[in-house]
Amino acid sequence: MKYIISFLIFIFLSSILLPIASNAESSPHRETVRGQIVEMKEDTPGLQRMEIRIEQGEFRGETVTVEHSLSGNQAHDFYFNESDRVLVWIESENGSISRALVRELARDHYLTYLGIFFALSIILIGGLKGIKTVISLAFTIFLILQVLIPLILGGLPPVFITIVIASIITVVSVLLISGFNRKSTAAILGTIGGVILAGLLATVMTRLTRLTGFSGEEAQMLMYVPNANFDFQGLLLAGMIIGAIGAVLDVGVSIASAVDELKRSNPAMTARQLIKSGMNLGRDIMGTMANTLILAYTGASMSLLLVLNAHNVSFNRVINMEAIATELIRIMAGSIGLIYAIPLTAVIAGLLYKNADSEKLQKEADKPSLWKRLTRKTS
Repeated sequence: MKYIISFLIFIFLSSILLPIASNAESSPHRETVRGQIVEMKEDTPGLQRMEIRIEQGEFRGETVTVEHSLSGNQAHDFYFNESDRVLVWIESENGSISRALVRELARDHYLTYLGIFFALSIILIGGLKGIKTVISLAFTIFLILQVLIPLILGGLPPVFITIVIASIITVVSVLLISGFNRKSTAAILGTIGGVILAGLLATVMTRLTRLTGFSGEEAQMLMYVPNANFDFQGLLLAGMIIGAIGAVLDVGVSIASAVDELKRSNPAMTARQLIKSGMNLGRDIMGTMANTLILAYTGASMSLLLVLNAHNVSFNRVINMEAIATELIRIMAGSIGLIYAIPLTAVIAGLLYKNADSEKLQKEADKPSLWKRLTRKTS
């Protein structure tokens, strides 16, 4: 009897474990690789059949025939041409390709060329400061992609962590280019103050207008991210803060630099005179910088504005739409933060330079910047 029971147990376990082992051995492998269209075998309004040479991964050098279906809808269709570089999704099993799909046109090499030209242009025009600017930009991108985004995905409050990252970006950018001195201190404090004000104002207005943060398709897609619980209002506010920091930083640095130059050229200037001069400069640049924010956000919403205008949607309805209200709050909160960064920076700079004489300013100017200190340590 015990042999029969053992045999039945063996059969039962085999029926469970053997399929699992078989599936493990034959489970398909999926990856996205680069390729190039070497021949367009069929090109009709409903179908493109193409021969693609794989240029990456396990099947590099092999060719595969891919069918690309077209629906006739320009919003969803993309027509490929012979010799195009593409991204190919491959499913392989037992060392051979079982299925392949064209994902996207490969655009990254063109973007790389543009990025290199952008960096070279900054260095060509800016010289040493251009090199510092490129390093500052690289640091900013690193913080956003490798620190800010993972922390938000990890569940930290988006608004708080964004203000912290924005402050770090401000401090490092200014110190890297200008070194630690009165000018840098005034620019940093004025910028952080303006950004915090913009964030507070955006928070209040978002709560009053009861914005949900779901006006964009990207935010709706985040709802389906597994094992994540996002604060969508917080994400909306974080985006507003990041969008405003560049313009506010520009204003803060410009005013602090102007006050520094005025004090150097006329050491007898009082704090009141320095503040007044800083305010005068701020009024000159306020209009252009506010326009910069307005035009940037308007450009991003151009398609939406065209749709609303084409369908003759009433102003009363447009102004109350969440997507429009979101952009208006984004524009006005950033602009107001920029506006109040002007008197804040001017007052701080005026007080810091109040008792500074020409010798102290020269000593500060002779101090090596953060860039020079870092290069000395590495050399």
